Amino acid sequence: MERRRRRYSPFDEFFEELDEFMKEMFEDIEKEFERLRKRGFYEEFKALEGEPRIYGPYVYGFRITIGPDGKPKIEEFGNVRRVGRRPIVSEEREPLVDVFEEKDEVVVIAELPGVDKDKISCIVSEDKKKLIIKASNEERKYYKEVDLPAPVDPGSSKATYKNGVLEVKFKKMPSEERGGYQLKVE
Repeated sequence: MERRRRRYSPFDEFFEELDEFMKEMFEDIEKEFERLRKRGFYEEFKALEGEPRIYGPYVYGFRITIGPDGKPKIEEFGNVRRVGRRPIVSEEREPLVDVFEEKDEVVVIAELPGVDKDKISCIVSEDKKKLIIKASNEERKYYKEVDLPAPVDPGSSKATYKNGVLEVKFKKMPSEERGGYQLKVE
């Protein structure tokens, strides 16, 4: 009986390297778990950072919209962010925000459920092209820097908060004036 020879594929080498990498990775994981079992998981965490910090709840979401150029735009929100390949959890959540540019005004709508309106701070940057939203109570903290599509007049702003939704309206500003401005939320 004649044996058939297997054809060489350019992927063979790649999959062999991948297989070897996976074996090494699992061996390293097993060694680390054995070390942690001997010392104890809780003691290991205490040695790393003192007492372990617990965040919660974890909030992560994204939405996909089509931009004015017709290309999809992905926006993430919540308190879990990616830095490189690792997730970072913070106490502050990034709220879901929409920005609408109309003929003579800019409208920003942010979802901030669970906070009182007197705990919301809205600040327009000195160049009048960024809105900084901060909100917090005992259970929730929100923070978001929103890039505005055009310079705005902070003096013309009207901010309202109802049912967990913050709406801020600005008139567009043709001239460039300097200085930050604190907004009042109604």
